[in-house]
Amino acid sequence: MVLLPGGTFDMGTDRGLPFEGPVHRVTVHSFWMDRCEVTNQEFARFVAATGHRTESERQGFSGVFVPGAQEWQPIKGADWRHPEGPSSSVAGRDDQPVVHVSFDDAAAYAKWAGKRLPTEAEFEWAARGGRAGAQYAWGDTLHPGGRQMANTWQGHFPEHDAGTDGYPRIAPVGRFPPNGYGLLDIAGNVWEWTSDWFSEDYYRRAGGAVDPTGPATGSEKAIRGGSWLCSANYCTGYRVAARQHTPPDSGLNNLGFRCVRPAAGPR
Repeated sequence: MVLLPGGTFDMGTDRGLPFEGPVHRVTVHSFWMDRCEVTNQEFARFVAATGHRTESERQGFSGVFVPGAQEWQPIKGADWRHPEGPSSSVAGRDDQPVVHVSFDDAAAYAKWAGKRLPTEAEFEWAARGGRAGAQYAWGDTLHPGGRQMANTWQGHFPEHDAGTDGYPRIAPVGRFPPNGYGLLDIAGNVWEWTSDWFSEDYYRRAGGAVDPTGPATGSEKAIRGGSWLCSANYCTGYRVAARQHTPPDSGLNNLGFRCVRPAAGPR
């Protein structure tokens, strides 16, 4: 894990989607955060120790983006062990982020590990990496010097992905440069669960908050970081202030998580 300093920052953006603003001042205290997204290998240890069955396994299906069909489809037999469906496997993918995990699945892992899921404020503070006002985790240029800084969709979504980052789908963790705090894949690769309920207008009443935890209730959870499906013409979720939302029982092949714990606790 990486120990992040606390501080006060301008959260949100007025240059993105309406629910990403307004910009407001927020303070977060120091905390530890997983350097990478939780991997298949780590999640397998949790399952072996607890016997946990994910919501996708219990439901018998999950959401998969099918490149050939250029759309999301509910695929029978898709789950964390079979990311693209029953004929696929996580064998040989130990170091890839686990996907097809619901909010409750992620929270259960975090509790077992003695951690918790990050708040939206913690995630954005972490993603910024000490770069106040920057649009991306690495600065203001998407591809500085032509370099791929995150696993994203290169081309016009969903018709064509040039694959110039070397990964047509999910990449193993840690294949791209860290941000200013040493965090890996904090942008791109897979969306990540946060603990906050999502509200389009929450930011309008959140100014001056200290360690905000989001609305008290809601129907969808906020997710952060973007994924391998994000492109310039689609969601641009790899921006540090980008936010999206999905039902807490969602299982998708571009959605995972990482954990945090208080700075006062053990590493």
